[in-house]
Amino acid sequence: MAAPLRVLACGDVEGRLETIFGRVRAIQAKSGRFDMLLCVGNFFGSSSEAEWAEYRTGAKKAPIPTYVLGANNQDTLSYFPDVSGCELAENITYLGRRGVFSGCSGLHIAYLSGTEAQEQPAPAHSFSAKDVAELKTSLLSTPNFRGVDILLTSPWPRDVGTFANSAGEIDTKTCGSKLVSDLAASLKPRYHFAALEKAYYERLPYRNHTVLQETPQHVTRFIALADVGNTSKKKYLYAFSIVPMSSMDPAELVKQPQDVTENPYRKLRKEAAKARAEEEPARQFFFDLNKHQGKKRPSDGKQGGDSQPKQAKKPPQPTGPCWFCLASPEVEKHLVVSIGTHCYLALAKGGLSPDHVLILPIGHYQSVVDLSSEVLEEVTKYKAALKEFFRSKGKRYVLFERNYRSQHLQLQVIPVPLDLCTSEDIKESFITQAQEQQIELLEIPEHSDISQVAQPGMPYFYVELDTGEKLFHRIRGRFPLQFGRAVLASAAVLALPERADWRQCAAPRPEEEGQARAFRRDFQPFDFSLRD
Repeated sequence: MAAPLRVLACGDVEGRLETIFGRVRAIQAKSGRFDMLLCVGNFFGSSSEAEWAEYRTGAKKAPIPTYVLGANNQDTLSYFPDVSGCELAENITYLGRRGVFSGCSGLHIAYLSGTEAQEQPAPAHSFSAKDVAELKTSLLSTPNFRGVDILLTSPWPRDVGTFANSAGEIDTKTCGSKLVSDLAASLKPRYHFAALEKAYYERLPYRNHTVLQETPQHVTRFIALADVGNTSKKKYLYAFSIVPMSSMDPAELVKQPQDVTENPYRKLRKEAAKARAEEEPARQFFFDLNKHQGKKRPSDGKQGGDSQPKQAKKPPQPTGPCWFCLASPEVEKHLVVSIGTHCYLALAKGGLSPDHVLILPIGHYQSVVDLSSEVLEEVTKYKAALKEFFRSKGKRYVLFERNYRSQHLQLQVIPVPLDLCTSEDIKESFITQAQEQQIELLEIPEHSDISQVAQPGMPYFYVELDTGEKLFHRIRGRFPLQFGRAVLASAAVLALPERADWRQCAAPRPEEEGQARAFRRDFQPFDFSLRD
């Protein structure tokens, strides 16, 4: 990964060049050199000429490369001679009306100068809807566009405070520009800086993807900065380090901080999509993974057609011999280690480890989505018992299900030593290897479960970590049968690549019987089926 760039951003300078550059020199003397200073808001003020003349003539020089936005009013237009951007003085560059600045580091900085036009034609110090549309088009048409590293605007985006921490005296519902909101929603900057309101506001980071419907993406941090040298001592200078998106590990880039919020411009995005979905009925649905196949599930919980309540559902009969129906002669019963009322546990044949275990329904069910409520309840009890059991052994479990080219539900439960890797490491491994194989692995909301996002008969792959975090992939075509096992066998988790395929790991029957006896003995204190 490339070395991080050290960047400073500041709010309205208002012509106080000595104040801002003096502060930059002091910071660098204390903390080391920074790569650039980005200025949003009003760089020039009504009485800037005296100080500015010393920099314009070369008598003084900015201490680091400084990039500024254009005029926000008629009075300061004369300081910006070229609308497309130019060097104003040594080390001070006007970026231009709109565009993207990319240095040799690979950092992408999108910028939009001026304030939102309130009349047509737009004054020279304002931007119009056309300006925003052209900037969006120039970037969104780029192949594999994921977002920009930094967005610089002078106005705040309208509604930026939605779903967020308070912005103090600033009313984000009326302050700022709707066009800037639209721009931010489309460009998905990792950092967005703005000014003009003489206030400091660091919003909680927000996500740039719709949970369950889009692949996880990086978050955005919006930061509004106060005016330089303000008497209220509000923060006007912000220091941060950033590695260009193009140089980052994909899993690292899309990490979601604990305090992440919904996207404040979600309403904007929905309104934009509304025209494309006019034919959709005006009913509320919890989630629809594919509006072209199957039936939607109403949010009121009522089932359509002739379907029966889950409690009354009986498991269908297998169409042929089943290796996992407990009553079937095909079952290798020497691997069974616990039998409940509706479910049982069995060691995996050719398991990743001797305590790799399966949770299986006694009756014939294809997937978790098909389970009746009482079977699902016992699955949950087994998961809790196994979590406690493995914790007592200094391990955490990872659970996955592949409802694809299989006829009987198998919940694979694999223990991972606590000192080998964290749950976050395991999650990153799944996300990274999924991206490498172009598999869309989506995060399921914390309090949701698989039955809320998948319909019976829908092929899918599902991962659950011991933290409760869940990942989901809707299978629409081919899918690698050993994907879940291969991720856990990889160097990043168990480091057992030779055991990625179970067919290469089958042990002789006497060895399997010994492993089953050992598991039954150790699991006995946690086995609720022996007490119920």
